Amino acid sequence: MIVKPVETKREQKQFLKLPWDLYQGDPIWIPPLRQSQRELVGYQHHPFYNENEVQTFLALEGDRAIGRIAAIWNKGHNQRYGEERGFFGFFECTENQEAANGLFDAAREWCAERNLHLLRGPTNPSLNYECGLLVDGFEEPPFFMMTYNKPYYHQLIENYGFYKAQDMYAFSGHVSQLESLDSKLDFIFNEAINRFNLKMRTLDRKNFLRDVELFLDIYNRSLVGTWGFVPMTDAEASHMAKGLKRLIVPQLTTILEVEGKPVGAAFSLLDYNARIKQIDGKLFPFGFIRLLWNRRQIKRLRLISSNVVPEWQKWGLGLVAMGDLLPRALEWGMEEGEFSWVLESNHLSYKTLKRGGAKITKTYRIYDYGDTPPAEQ
Repeated sequence: MIVKPVETKREQKQFLKLPWDLYQGDPIWIPPLRQSQRELVGYQHHPFYNENEVQTFLALEGDRAIGRIAAIWNKGHNQRYGEERGFFGFFECTENQEAANGLFDAAREWCAERNLHLLRGPTNPSLNYECGLLVDGFEEPPFFMMTYNKPYYHQLIENYGFYKAQDMYAFSGHVSQLESLDSKLDFIFNEAINRFNLKMRTLDRKNFLRDVELFLDIYNRSLVGTWGFVPMTDAEASHMAKGLKRLIVPQLTTILEVEGKPVGAAFSLLDYNARIKQIDGKLFPFGFIRLLWNRRQIKRLRLISSNVVPEWQKWGLGLVAMGDLLPRALEWGMEEGEFSWVLESNHLSYKTLKRGGAKITKTYRIYDYGDTPPAEQ
């Protein structure tokens, strides 16, 4: 068994193909969108790497790939937090501690060469994309753009010496629970509208990219105080907006405005995962058609964010945005929704969802290595 950096086109193919080998026959696993995965690991251009760096590694047993990892230098994170921290992502491995150890050694050594002596992950490649290791909730498939992994992965990671930095939760609720929120939202909803002359609208089809970028701008501004958050660059936001253009259903979005200025937004996406599984992650030549055909049949929704810019956060406008979106979700015929992900340190969102009757159905974990573990601080 050897661990080596990915250097050739053949090795890139092995890196990308490994999940199909590991999860063969697993009914829960959802394949990644292949084109997106090539970009996110740095094999094709992605604006995240305009300012950051990545190196992928393979664990090989003879010619057979048995593990993979990406070492990531997120310069924006280190500038923002004054740290010398590397990240790891895209980790996959057979149940082989030696291979896992070799992969983590390779990632740490690559980071150490760049004076990065702390390690955090998994981030694929940052907290603004898919991230976290699933540690609880393996019974049901993940929602769109949420991770899934083998149940033994946490043992491989923790046996190496990683420890929990932060947990993230997925809250799920059936439509019957959402309907019961109406009465609880009424007072906040009406008070905010009357007090601030609040206007609500959906994403504008005629100015689609402009409004998606507006969503991402609110996202960046609203999460300034969130643990580990690094704003997306303008290039990243523009790239993501273009990627989401065909996937967003305008009626399942809400923009809040005061005196014509956007102050908050609720952003949800249909759960496309069942269709991604059918097309095996291939959007071309015909996968996109199958992905988007008759979307009314999709009855699962993921609420990705309900964000309010800092100066308006104390007025409950996040609830107002969700309350405005709710009737249109019911009109669509939605049966199940997931609010994900929610950091354990985000006490306001956590308590609000709990009070609303949503249940934690999945737990994802971010790990650290090299710091002082919390119990020892």
